[in-house]
Amino acid sequence: MSSLQSASLARVKPSATIAVSARARELKREGRDVIGLGAGEPDFDTPDNVKQAAIDAIMRGETKYTDADGMPELKQAICRKFARENGLSYEPAQIHVAPGGKPVIFNALVATLSPGDEVIVPAPYWVSYPDMVLLAGGEPVVAVGEEKDGFKLRPETLDAAITPRTKWLILNSPSNPTGAAYSRAELEALAAVLRRHPQVWVLTDDMYEHLVYGDFEYTTIAQVAPDLMDRTLTVNGVSKAYAMTGWRIGYAGGPKPLIDLMRKVASQTTSNPTSISQWAAVEALDGPQDFIAERKAAFERRRDLVVSMLNQTSGISCATPEGAFYVYPSIAGLIGKTTESGVVIDGDSTFTTELLNAEGVAVVQGEAFGLSPYFRISYATSEAVLEEACGRIQRFCASLR
Repeated sequence: MSSLQSASLARVKPSATIAVSARARELKREGRDVIGLGAGEPDFDTPDNVKQAAIDAIMRGETKYTDADGMPELKQAICRKFARENGLSYEPAQIHVAPGGKPVIFNALVATLSPGDEVIVPAPYWVSYPDMVLLAGGEPVVAVGEEKDGFKLRPETLDAAITPRTKWLILNSPSNPTGAAYSRAELEALAAVLRRHPQVWVLTDDMYEHLVYGDFEYTTIAQVAPDLMDRTLTVNGVSKAYAMTGWRIGYAGGPKPLIDLMRKVASQTTSNPTSISQWAAVEALDGPQDFIAERKAAFERRRDLVVSMLNQTSGISCATPEGAFYVYPSIAGLIGKTTESGVVIDGDSTFTTELLNAEGVAVVQGEAFGLSPYFRISYATSEAVLEEACGRIQRFCASLR
């Protein structure tokens, strides 16, 4: 019998982060004491004013279809957000709204990639980027940002990765999985390379922009290099800053010809995001923003706790990230060691499996993000839970021989 699976899907792996979270939930249902640090989901609740806006929308009967790529009221709110926070001037016709950040990125790639087109994906990368490129018919080209460079793409690395077939560069700042964020100077250096290659478009995923720590000043590439705005898609959403992961609203601003193509994709796939979520997102973007600073301070305390405890763990070293709610510790010092049950730690996949088996801590292997030997922790949970989890990691690493 011929294979049911399509050739394009056969090139793709399931999401590792979703798999880890599902495994943690499964073990919990079986009665295991499991701490899941795999999901990139804030533990804070959606703000009450946003919830109320959704209830009000339901009561007003705002429960019908909207335009395929977002209703005018939300597009106008997104334009105001881009102007207020990023100094970027967009018209509503330059805005695309979809059911989450993933579909925004997918729509852009499907709309623009032909077989053989290349997309530069800096590693460590969010697990979905390379697979979305493959599904859209393109070829991901991985360009590694080393830990010594803060896990960030060097201009010379970018330059070396570009070929005549390069269509896109994907930038994610602050990054999932490392929390690394590009400074204005670092973005300017990448922009200088891109100016020499006018065929390369930039897709910047700014989902974690509000979660940067210390005195780090957030900028996005179209803000730093306005001359690149006519080939830049600036992607964002309400999931992380507003704790609205389940509401599924992502958005982007970009050149109208690109947005028109993305709307065409949306019209034949998902169609519009939920009308009620769109009205909630209007309130999120236009309403009070003061809670963001309070939550950011909580995330920063959690980051400092986790980094400190991991750096006191035998065989682990952990860089301090600029943003997001992830750390990406190295287990180079544990490779070759053996667990009490006789399993040799030969890489980060073995490490994460044995950590879950021995101590009930679910984290994601670095292999899934394109750079080993590391693992990712999401610290989007309480300090008490993080302290317990890091204590278990310390105990597991201390037991290795």
